[in-house]
Parts: sequence; C-alpha cells; structure tokens
Amino acid sequence: MPLWQVALLAIVQGLTELLPVSSSAHVIVTAELLHQDMSTPANALLLVLLHTGTMFAVIVYFWRRWVNEFFSSWSAFVQFVKLVLVATLLSGLVGYPIIVLVERILGHGGNRAEIEALFDKPNWIAAALAGVGLLILYAGLREARQSETRQQKNQRGIRWPQAIVMGILQGFAIPFRGFSRSGSTISGGLLAGGIRADIESFSFAMVVAITPLALGREGLRMLHGARLAGTTVQWSSALAPGLLGMVCAFVAGLLALRWLSRWLEQGRWYWFGVYCLAAAGVVGWFFRLVS
Repeated sequence: MPLWQVALLAIVQGLTELLPVSSSAHVIVTAELLHQDMSTPANALLLVLLHTGTMFAVIVYFWRRWVNEFFSSWSAFVQFVKLVLVATLLSGLVGYPIIVLVERILGHGGNRAEIEALFDKPNWIAAALAGVGLLILYAGLREARQSETRQQKNQRGIRWPQAIVMGILQGFAIPFRGFSRSGSTISGGLLAGGIRADIESFSFAMVVAITPLALGREGLRMLHGARLAGTTVQWSSALAPGLLGMVCAFVAGLLALRWLSRWLEQGRWYWFGVYCLAAAGVVGWFFRLVS
C-alpha cells in the first residue's frame, strides 16, 4: 500500500476510532474507495498497529484525569478495578455469544464464517450506524435537557448501574461493525445517570482494558488467514508503513479526543447521533452503488 494511503487510513481510523461515529464503517468505506483489501495479512497487520496507536492516544490523553479520579487512594483504585473488570466481563458475556451465533447462522451453507467478513458489508454497516445514531441522539437530547444544577447534584464517580449498562452495550459494539463502541457506552452511561466527564473517563478506561484482547484476537485471525492462503506475513516490509500509520493514528486520536470532550462538556453529544444517521444514509447509498 502506498504511504499516502497508509497515512490517510491512519488519520481516518484515528479520528473515527475515538469519536462516536464508528471507525470500522469509515475505514472499510475508505479502503473500498482506495481499492484496498483490508483482509490481506499485511493490511490486517496495519490495522492492528493503527489500533495500537489510538490506544496510546487514549492513555496519554486521560492519564492525568485517571490518576486524579481512580488512583487518588487505594480504595478508589480497588473500586475502579472492580468496575472495569465487571464491565469487561459483561462485554465478553454479551459479545462472544453474539459472534458465535451470527457466524453460524449467517455463514454460507451452514459453515462457520468469520464475523469480520460478514459485517464488512456496507448494508450491515449502514444498519449499525443508524442504530447507534438513534441511541446517541436520544441520550444526547435527553441529557442536554438536564440543567447544570441537576448535573451538579448527581453523585460524582462511576456507580455500578452505569458500569453494568456500559459493559453490556460495549458487548453489542464488539461484533457489529458500525455500532460505535464509544458512542454506545457513553450514551448508556448518560442514560444511567452518570456525569459527562466521569462517563467519558470510564468509557475510555474500558477501551484500554479490552483493546489488548481485541488486538490479540485480530493478530491470531491475521496469522490464521495467512496460513489458509499459504502465505506468510512479511513483517519487515509491513512494519515501516505500519509504524507510520501508528504515529498518524496517535496524533489523529488526540485531536479526536479533544473534539469529543469539548462537545460532550458543552451538551452537544446528540450531534454525533445526527452525523451517524447521515453517515448511515451515505453508506447505504454507497452499497447500492457498488452492488
């Protein structure tokens, strides 16, 4: 893949991975426009490195806030770990059965299929974008009607109802490309009565907890695909463009997080839902165009 395409995909992925607009939808459509097959071992490795770049962006951006909120005392840290572990466990309990069920039901000829291949279709992505768009729009408009006084009266910090709702919604976001992880979890936390800044911090703490597992799964899938194709991953040739992409995704991710935080704090969260609904229409039109 030419370096300019690597940089473009990295910027698209870095911006949309952390904004509540679904990176999968944007990266897949961008790759289609560039005539790139992201299922090849080299491109799959590139995606792994791009996700790594955005994970580091999350850590750098939120580190000071996490230290103040979750690492201020031993009891706060223990409670934080409990909340993250339960939320991540719920994500797995919800997401994994969906993956298995969908792969077996929608696999051609009754054979098991890779869910990534099944949901790399623009029509499925459009439906998922519309679903998360409606969720963000509802949560944003509902939360925007709350006064600042009510926000200040709410209990600060993450409570169990918010962690449980966010963990369950993250489980739905794992298999369904287009169903934004940050969009669904932050919206769920807001609907469960959380404070904007606290929900944002915890949502991205969940990212750091689950991303290594997701990257490990993606790496195994990449090696499995290369073995089935009778090829090997050319680590040396793929590493240089991948590192460039990781740096671009890191910088784009930091910019995306500043954007998200500003809009969330200003009560403009629902605009991301409007965007997702518009993007669903564009992706649906794109599907009809290429099908």
